[in-house]
Amino acid sequence: MTALDLTLLYLVAAVLGVVICRSLKLPPILGYLTVGMVLGPNATALAGNPDGVNYLAEFGVVFLMFVIGLEFNLPKLRSMRTMVFGLGLLQVLLTVAGTVLGNVLLEQVFALFHIRWELHWQGALVLGAAMAMSSTAIVVKLMAERLELESEHGRRVVGVLLFQDLAVVPLLVLIPALDGSGTEMAQSLGWAGLKAVLLLTLLLTGGQQVMRRWLTLVARRKNQELFMLNLLLVTLGLAWLTEHAGLSLALGAFVAGMLIAETEFKHQVETDIRPFHDVLLGLFFITIGMRLDWKTLVDQWPLVIILAVVPTFSKFALIAALAKLFKAPTGVALRTGLYLAQAGEFGFVLLTLGTQHQLVAAQWVSPVLAAMVLSMLLTPLVIEHSNRIVMKLSASDWLLQSVQLTTIAKKSIKNTAHVIICGYGRSGQNLARLLEAESIPYMALDLDPDRVRQAAAAGQSVVFGDAARLTSLMAAGLSRASAVVISYHDTPSALKVLHEVRAHAPQVPVVVRTIDDADLERLRNAGATEVVPEAIEGSLMLASHALALVGVPMRRVIRITRDARDRRYGLLRGYFHGADDDGLEERDQTRLQSLTLPVASPLHGRRLTEAGLIELGVSVVSVRHPSGAVRSAEPELTLEGGDTLVLSGTPEALTLAEQQLLRG
Repeated sequence: MTALDLTLLYLVAAVLGVVICRSLKLPPILGYLTVGMVLGPNATALAGNPDGVNYLAEFGVVFLMFVIGLEFNLPKLRSMRTMVFGLGLLQVLLTVAGTVLGNVLLEQVFALFHIRWELHWQGALVLGAAMAMSSTAIVVKLMAERLELESEHGRRVVGVLLFQDLAVVPLLVLIPALDGSGTEMAQSLGWAGLKAVLLLTLLLTGGQQVMRRWLTLVARRKNQELFMLNLLLVTLGLAWLTEHAGLSLALGAFVAGMLIAETEFKHQVETDIRPFHDVLLGLFFITIGMRLDWKTLVDQWPLVIILAVVPTFSKFALIAALAKLFKAPTGVALRTGLYLAQAGEFGFVLLTLGTQHQLVAAQWVSPVLAAMVLSMLLTPLVIEHSNRIVMKLSASDWLLQSVQLTTIAKKSIKNTAHVIICGYGRSGQNLARLLEAESIPYMALDLDPDRVRQAAAAGQSVVFGDAARLTSLMAAGLSRASAVVISYHDTPSALKVLHEVRAHAPQVPVVVRTIDDADLERLRNAGATEVVPEAIEGSLMLASHALALVGVPMRRVIRITRDARDRRYGLLRGYFHGADDDGLEERDQTRLQSLTLPVASPLHGRRLTEAGLIELGVSVVSVRHPSGAVRSAEPELTLEGGDTLVLSGTPEALTLAEQQLLRG
């Protein structure tokens, strides 16, 4: 098989595997592992000898460590030091120590029956290190979709994951040193530690300034290709430097990420490096899957299940106990344990490294790999049902959730015709100020406990609650609300909120904020009354300032901007006339007027074009069904009695249109 044949085979298989996993709502990593198992020498052997791609696949780990390094800036570590260096450190140390101690006990038990136990303490340490890792890719993605990153358990989970990723660096140095004698191992570790300290001190003390100046110099050339080449040069150059210093490729990439994290180019680098990171990491997981022997799995399935169940439950119990030790409520501690109980991608890296140095016997590799994959497969299911599991294990958690909902209900019980603000970030807070200025009541839901505490202490109407859950929305008075505003740009969560609102309060309009209009139709089809993309609003303000600066009269600038909004937003075409508008607008100014058709209207069952509004110079902006659903004013739309029409036109034309519609 030629190199091109092999490349196409990998690409086709990877695409199919990822598509299938996406359709089943499983992480792509599982697709790569499955593809590797199918193509590997233990199954179809279509890929031939995987040794040829192993070196290239190692760069997947290099770029993964680089991305992890981008997240390890010193301010972030300082703010999370208790979770990272307290809970995370104890979790890794106790997991490794517990595995080594368990191996010693098993060795003594087997010796009583005169059976040889073939796993030495070095191999147990490698397995313990692999077991200590959890899947950052799977857990963070699922928590982001569930809006739990800033929750009580979410912050603990992220803290532990951060330390696990950080702990990989010394473990990558430690494991290769374990295959020597005690004296040689101590010398190797001491020498490696000394080199690591000297190299890291040199890089981290003066490296940040050098990195900032170098990237600034490159960026001034305004050449994306040159910037990308320098980024690869920095990443692979530092990886080469640490490897030749007797350390590891991944350590150099990690340091490169940390250096760039302190510069203003961090976010641009994250965007540029993502394709290399994803593709090469996918190739790495394919090579891991090639090591899985399905015959071993069939023959040793009881062992695989034991290796999956026992470590997962042990890890869950250990993390939950440690979280409780760090003063977490029982429900939060249990959720933290559930979210971190599975194996992780760095576990594969450490296990592979231990196998290469013959610390783990070959007969253990396939069962352990299969058990790790199985635990990762079950993670989405466990997290999805984590609330039910926690409530069954802890009665106090149900009580705490009830207290939380009661707190929301107590604050909102007197509100009617109020606005529910989902998310109390910068946009939500600005909206709240405008509502307060107009004496309009509101109730804000947010998942950041610090923000909620500070805002509530300042007297603002905000409570801790998940807006994507029906119980929180109902406690906030959804059925009595005049509108719901989703102020954060997270489409999956916005779709959940829209589903709950449309199912239980279809009469309440919903306004959704997005970054751009990529998901515009999805949100509208889900029931959004209006979608406000930041990109469009930003471009309008940019155009307004530019036009004013080049000499266009401000009155004309305002009119141009208003016309652009009129074309973009159906609900803002014209304006609804009120008492405070008298004398402020010209008589021929386009206005909005809502008109509800009588239930027994003669227009019931007739098309919108048959209403005769075009001849009067009146257009229909939108039609709202009695159920609350807002429909576009298509010419072929069939009218029903009780529909509310939003009309746009001059005052005289609207008066004639009202008379005509009511007569039918």
